[in-house]
Amino acid sequence: MSAQETHSGVARGGGTAVVSGRPSSPPRPMPRPGEALAFRRSVIGLLALAVLAPIGLILYQSFLDGPFFIAKSRPGFSAYLYVLTDPMFYEALTNTVIMAVGMVAIAVPLGTALAFLLTRTDVKFRGLLEVVVLVPMFISAIVLAFGYTVSIGPSGFVSMLARSVFGFVPWNLYTLGGIVLVTGLSHVPHVYLYVSAAMRNLPSDLEEAARSIGAPLWRVGLDVTAPMVLPALIFVAVLNLMIGFEMFGVPLVLGDPSGITVLTTYVYKLTTLFGVPTYQLMAVVVVLLVLLTLPLVWFQRRLLRNSRRYAALGGKGGRTTAMRLGTRGQVIALSAIGLWLFFSVALPIGGIVLRAFVDAWGQGVNPFAHLTLKHFANLLEVPRLYHGILNTILIAVVGGAVAVGIYLLVGLAGHRSKDRASTLLDYIVLLPRAMPNLVTGLAFFWLFLFVPFLVPFRPTLVSLFTAYLIMGLAYGLRLLQGTLIQVSPELEEAARTTGATVTRAWRDVVIPIIRPGLVGAWALIMIVFLRDYATGVYLMSAGTEVIGSLIVSLLQSGAMDIIAALAFVSILLTGAGLGLALRLGAKLHD
Repeated sequence: MSAQETHSGVARGGGTAVVSGRPSSPPRPMPRPGEALAFRRSVIGLLALAVLAPIGLILYQSFLDGPFFIAKSRPGFSAYLYVLTDPMFYEALTNTVIMAVGMVAIAVPLGTALAFLLTRTDVKFRGLLEVVVLVPMFISAIVLAFGYTVSIGPSGFVSMLARSVFGFVPWNLYTLGGIVLVTGLSHVPHVYLYVSAAMRNLPSDLEEAARSIGAPLWRVGLDVTAPMVLPALIFVAVLNLMIGFEMFGVPLVLGDPSGITVLTTYVYKLTTLFGVPTYQLMAVVVVLLVLLTLPLVWFQRRLLRNSRRYAALGGKGGRTTAMRLGTRGQVIALSAIGLWLFFSVALPIGGIVLRAFVDAWGQGVNPFAHLTLKHFANLLEVPRLYHGILNTILIAVVGGAVAVGIYLLVGLAGHRSKDRASTLLDYIVLLPRAMPNLVTGLAFFWLFLFVPFLVPFRPTLVSLFTAYLIMGLAYGLRLLQGTLIQVSPELEEAARTTGATVTRAWRDVVIPIIRPGLVGAWALIMIVFLRDYATGVYLMSAGTEVIGSLIVSLLQSGAMDIIAALAFVSILLTGAGLGLALRLGAKLHD
């Protein structure tokens, strides 16, 4: 029973319902809501178990004086006492706050300006630029960080060029300022994505009025357009602040050489500092990190409840006219966008591409005289490397499809529901956002290592997929909720009046209508899984390697050739995923 058949049958059947063009028996009473309620409770229960079990294990571990699997471990506050009196913890906390705030200070203004140019003006090549500017968002952060290292790091290609010209390198990437700059530039697309969605439907009357009295373009954007999208600006500021607390790859690559730690790298290094697993100390830092970010999650949810307003300020029927830049304005706008693209896309990706194909570099060395493919040959010769590539593709393609199916069940459980259960579902979905991906992987590592019935799955991809599933929960559900809300309630009601159960209405009406959206969501979830690097760090073992986790482990050994080759493969896979998403009609803009 298709959606179209159900709708037309009820609309045209007069006193007798018509389904699939044939008269049917008089409509039976609509099923009681108990079926949907039971389904919702089951989904919430299972989801709560999947989300809260690892968090509960972390909380329990934090109140022990040793690893929870050691019988002599006793309850106490010794782990909290150690962490809260450790100067390195406060140094990491200070650096985390500086990095997060600095990232917001860079990304929000630049992302807003970019959104203004591409949505409110007649800047040329807009269609192409709207896709290209999102590229940094789809590339793994650790890959980007490595790209900056091999391009403008102390021994980077651009740095060596600068040394040959000036006699010295006028910048130092391995500083807190360098970390803030890289994270800020790479998160401009996150701001652009949300702010551009809010700007697209704004009427241009006020902007035209300001232009008519001689206001320059920058003044119009600052005094007229920006205030109208203030809710979206607040939302992306909170979102980027949360992301700043979760950052791991960039601080690890750029901060580790100079001893700069943030909370995530502090957790990662605790075991190294003591030489033995210090799970209780790691758990304490995780608990403190969650407590710091939970208020941001709560605030984010409040903003999400009104997110539909972001793109509707000024009314749907308002006239939208792109502001003319003129020849001089076009040159300035395209130059500014091109400059950002050079530093955010061309520089790191170009560095990776060049480094992946050369076997020698240094001061006075011409890299183009040392081109080689042997780094990629090594990927095929070492089992853990090519297994990592195959596992990455498998998790992204097959795991992404399974994840979309599970996210769909969760989305249907809260579909058109406004009761307390739906509110509880929202909080459960957003709760993993309070934990960095590194922490999510650590929590599931403990869960699969010591819960008896899960132990057999520990050395398999099941453990990794489960962690990925929870890691992508908030993003995946948001994609599907945006698709589900487009289905008219009348279509479901029409099916219900013919006696269809709730699940039958979903199967025969809702899912066929949203099938294109499901395919697009699968492509985007696939990219999320492809670019992840932190979730599998602790879950990685022989047979469960993925590209991102391999890069993290290889950083410790300094195997730059292999890292460059893996980073290049990661970029290729991500590019293929992005191309597939665009071809399948996935919406990159809200």
